Amino acid sequence: MDLQLAPPLRLVASTHRPKATATAAPSSSSSSSSEPLKPRPPRPHQNPVPIPKPSPARLPSLCAAIEQHAAAGRHAEALHAFRLARSAAPFAPLPAPTYHALVTAAASLREPGEAAAVAWHMESSGFEMDVYAHNRVLGMFLACGMLAEARQMFEGMPGRSAVTWGVMMGGLVDRGRPRSALVLFSQLWQEVSVGAGPRAVMVAVRAATAAGSLRAGRQLHCCVAKIGAFDGDGNQYLWCALLDMYSKCGLVDEARRVFNGMAPPQRSVVAWNSMLAAYALHGRSEEALELYHVMCGSSVGMDQFTFSTMLGVFARLGLLEHAKQAHAGLIQRGLPLDVVGNTALVDLYCKWGRMEDARNVFERMPSRNLISWNALIAGYGYHGMGDKAIKMFERLIAEGIAPNHVTFLAVLNACRFSGLVDKGKRIFQLMTQNPKTKPRAMHYACVIELFGREGLLDEAYSVIRRAPFTPTANMWGALLTASRIHKNMHLAKLAAEQLLAMEPEKINNYVVLLNLYISSGRQDDACKVIETLKRKGLYISNACSWVTVKKKGHRFFFKDSLHPQSAEIYRRLDTLMKEVKEICYIAEENELLPDVHPDEQKISRAYHSERLAIAFGLISTSPHTPLRITQSHRLCRDCHNVIKFVTKVTDREIVVRDGSRFHHFKVGICSCGDYW
Repeated sequence: MDLQLAPPLRLVASTHRPKATATAAPSSSSSSSSEPLKPRPPRPHQNPVPIPKPSPARLPSLCAAIEQHAAAGRHAEALHAFRLARSAAPFAPLPAPTYHALVTAAASLREPGEAAAVAWHMESSGFEMDVYAHNRVLGMFLACGMLAEARQMFEGMPGRSAVTWGVMMGGLVDRGRPRSALVLFSQLWQEVSVGAGPRAVMVAVRAATAAGSLRAGRQLHCCVAKIGAFDGDGNQYLWCALLDMYSKCGLVDEARRVFNGMAPPQRSVVAWNSMLAAYALHGRSEEALELYHVMCGSSVGMDQFTFSTMLGVFARLGLLEHAKQAHAGLIQRGLPLDVVGNTALVDLYCKWGRMEDARNVFERMPSRNLISWNALIAGYGYHGMGDKAIKMFERLIAEGIAPNHVTFLAVLNACRFSGLVDKGKRIFQLMTQNPKTKPRAMHYACVIELFGREGLLDEAYSVIRRAPFTPTANMWGALLTASRIHKNMHLAKLAAEQLLAMEPEKINNYVVLLNLYISSGRQDDACKVIETLKRKGLYISNACSWVTVKKKGHRFFFKDSLHPQSAEIYRRLDTLMKEVKEICYIAEENELLPDVHPDEQKISRAYHSERLAIAFGLISTSPHTPLRITQSHRLCRDCHNVIKFVTKVTDREIVVRDGSRFHHFKVGICSCGDYW
């Protein structure tokens, strides 16, 4: 059978496109006789509207416009005026101030094409460049990432000053080439030795810091001593660079020696801040606090950076009053906090249960970012104020701010801590519908614990099974916690086996499983867990609790007798235990205390560390004053019950921050709803 080719289609003129119909209409005779489409007659040729070419007479006014635009920060307008100037007089040299303005504009915009055009015009117009102009163009190339052009220009310069070397090395450091900058400084030192200026040495110290090279940093410290750069008061930034280098390399004591070697006039606020940041970075909060007090007694006033650094120190030490006083001093000096400082203050108040103060700071912030919202939402969540957290989340959405994964984690945590199952499910579904916020393992763990809190263990296990990735330790840990609370041995054993396979050295997993066996009367299984701990060489280390009274922290351990007021503390605690027993307190049995060794379980648990801290707080503060206790371990069930009774007999509010969350005890009720 021969293949029949259809004749080519013939285009028919039509004034409009016909509408599509369900069935094709039969062609009429008139349609077959229609004429083919004729080509459109050509339009008359129209020349584009010419842009008037600037005359050379306008060149001075264009140069003045370039300089004015650059000085005002209108860099794009300055470069546009430069293009007009090139059109008016392509090869006419421009005044030196105009070229400097163009270099500033191109460097600010980080535009390699504009930078190349400015440099080409300077060369082709015959402009005579001195060392200052060469340094400016070199800095422009480096700012625009044109490292090859910068290197070529640096090598071809007829004369180099110390500033030239500093500009080249600084550009390499800023572009992530610190070791290349150190090689360049080595060349400089070989050429001029002690003639290298403090600026070049300071940039080299920055390079050693960025490269993490302690050896190079020590050598540069020797170079500084050789050139005598420490003698003048104007080289305080070189001191600060060395201080920062030792801090970033982990030698905080060396950094303190550099700080101590500075004369009092050289210790600017930058030097104090650098030393405070070094202590804070390496967790030496007590030394940071001591140095902060010395700074307050000096003539140097703190700034916003000082306050932001010390907020982290105050938070770790629990010194709320110090933070409030520092904030007040900052306001008295007329130095309002920026968004970073205000957010840190909100986070501090949230961490220590001062939610009203946190909300006041948040509402008074002149500007907020997403981190500010996340801090407040998370604070409400951790303190069991789920409804307020959800209201803030809805307000965030209403103001047109897109939440991120941290935001969703904070609001899901709020639902978890407050038992808001339906709202938590709705928010989780909202995440799954947005490709940009697909839930991660931490969000799944929140939902698992949300279901587990309400006893919906089948739904919690189903979430693990339906997860689109391999379940993580956090997810199995959430299921284990729920199984422990609701005494589901089957799921608890399954979750524990998965956890022990993932984290065989984490003792908390063994403790939870051991508590579960003990509370269920399965002594044989409990003994097996204890034997496993001994075989692996794991042991339950003593934890501590601490309370802050009159701006001073006091630490307590199990059965602690080291405190100067121990006798009075134990008398108050014994009296307190008698009072709570009179209102029907019954001690919890069959639970392994997380800060007591198993061999000491027969000893009265009345001397648990958090109880000692509470007793000390009661005898050291005025009546009705809230107590705030911090501990590094999870609060045991028996102490949890005791504290609820204590708030009844003493009419006190007690806030305990344990290893898992905040507990607000008031009138015999805890904000956690007895789930933690």
